[in-house]
Parts: sequence; C-alpha cells; structure tokens
Amino acid sequence: MRHLIVALFFTTTFASYSAFGQSFSVPTPSESFTLEKAGHCKAANCPAVILLSGAKGFGAPAYDRITEALNAAGLDSYRLHILSPVDLGAIANAGSARARIDYYDRRYAVWQAGVRAAAAQLASMSMHGGRVGLLGISLGAQIAISAVADTDAVDALVLVDGGFPAGQKVEAEFLPPLLLVWGGSDTVFNPNIARNLHELALNLGNTATLDIYEGGSHDFFLKDNQNAENAQRKAAAFLANQLQAD
Repeated sequence: MRHLIVALFFTTTFASYSAFGQSFSVPTPSESFTLEKAGHCKAANCPAVILLSGAKGFGAPAYDRITEALNAAGLDSYRLHILSPVDLGAIANAGSARARIDYYDRRYAVWQAGVRAAAAQLASMSMHGGRVGLLGISLGAQIAISAVADTDAVDALVLVDGGFPAGQKVEAEFLPPLLLVWGGSDTVFNPNIARNLHELALNLGNTATLDIYEGGSHDFFLKDNQNAENAQRKAAAFLANQLQAD
C-alpha cells in the first residue's frame, strides 16, 4: 500500500492545478514534469493510465489513437511529458547511438523519479480509485520498467518495443502484471529481449503476456494500419482487465 503521507501530499498538489486546466505539474526533488489529461472515459470514475512516449515525444498522430483505445476501454489517459524540450533536442542531435545511450544514462534517475511521482499523484485521486497503469513505448518503455520494477508504483504495465535500459541487468524481485508488445522484425530491440522479460516475469509468478507481431518494425505500434490498431486495442484491453479487477 502506498504511503498515506505521500498520497495526501499529491492530493493537495493535484487540487491546486486541476482547477486551471487539463495539464498540471508533477514535482520531484530535482525538477518538475508536465502531466497532461489526454482523454476521459465515459464513466465518472475510471482507472488512470500514464503514457510515456518514445524518443521523439508525442508528435505522432498514433498517440491520439492510443488515447481513444484507452478511453473506449474505460480508462482515463494521461501523457507524461517526461522528455523536456532540452531532452528532445539533445536526443535528436546526439549524432550516434552511443551518444544517445550516454545521454539516457545521465537522465534515467530523474526520469524515473518523475514517473513514480506522477503515478503517486494519480493514485491519490479518488476518481481513479487508487488504480494506475503505465504504457511506455521504446525509450518510454525503458524508463517505465526501470522506474517501477520492485515497487508498487503502478498496478499494471505495458511495454512496447523496449525493456530494461542498455547495460542494466535484467532482473527484479517484483513486477506488476505485464504485457509485452513487440515487433517481430524490431532491429533496435531484438524480440529476444521481450522473451527474456516474459520468462523473468513468469518465473516471479506474475501475470505476463507476450504479444509479438510478425514482420513488425520497431515503430510498428505508431503506424496507421490494422496491425497497430489491433496492438493498441489489446494493450488497452489488458490494462482495463488488470485495473478494473476487484
């Protein structure tokens, strides 16, 4: 159970921002992040799902379709802008994969703190019933699993084409219920990464599902086609089943 003091703190923080619009600040000891309410479910009270984008941010139209799938499944969706404009610029201009990874390594601890703070903030809201899920894509997936492994920060986790950060040992003593969504032809994160994570989760006694889309590229989840639509709906259904369970 999350600490009551944390919950009360974030309830107060959220109240001070929610009256002024659909975006609000998530403070951490080192910096603050923006959490944007992206879509509402039809009911008055629904579990919350945090979206974490890949390294290019939320510019792709697919994020609107993902939001629609989550809302249709009975979930409120939030976009956590964990990558600042400075981050996005540094990543885009890194010049090499090695330089990007080095930059990620310098920022992971701050990003992870932002994810945990956002999850605690949403969990403290009565309208979400204390139920929060997390869906991360590519870099967002790396941030997601490294932020919540061995914690009770979220109640369900979907990783799309991304696992533990490069160089970090693939191990944990606890993971939330987990869905792994992967392109079968992903050359950035080999599908074996997903298989290893799936095995790890099962060995921990967790609920874990592996969904590999044959022929799918690293960014297949953000495409405008039937494969992507099916994957987005399955991700939303998994989160709804886990977060709406008694």
